[in-house]
Amino acid sequence: MVTSIDIKKVSSRGKVVMDLDVWMNDPDDYDFSPRISLVGNAIELSEPTHEGVLASIELDDDALQLAERDRVVEARIKFSVHGMHGTLTHKTQNTRTGPKSKKLAEPRWKVMLPLQ
Repeated sequence: MVTSIDIKKVSSRGKVVMDLDVWMNDPDDYDFSPRISLVGNAIELSEPTHEGVLASIELDDDALQLAERDRVVEARIKFSVHGMHGTLTHKTQNTRTGPKSKKLAEPRWKVMLPLQ
């Protein structure tokens, strides 16, 4: 289940592209189906299992015009899990040669979301 969504960046180059960080409770959570809606000049992200809006951001004029024209937004999503991805307390000095040099997997997802 999704705990929070952070909108990192919104860019408009031919289409509106959003970079999102999605935090999940459990690594076995697969229930994520985002909904995106355009309210005024802001985009709001919601999820059917949650009530209300999880994240929103105001769009500039160019991005708003592209979103209204295409009625679709490309979302680049990075999933993280509480307890697995966080702040390391013991860091290796030289990560290329240290015994714990590998990072945990960070699943990423790219999807075209229709505006509602």
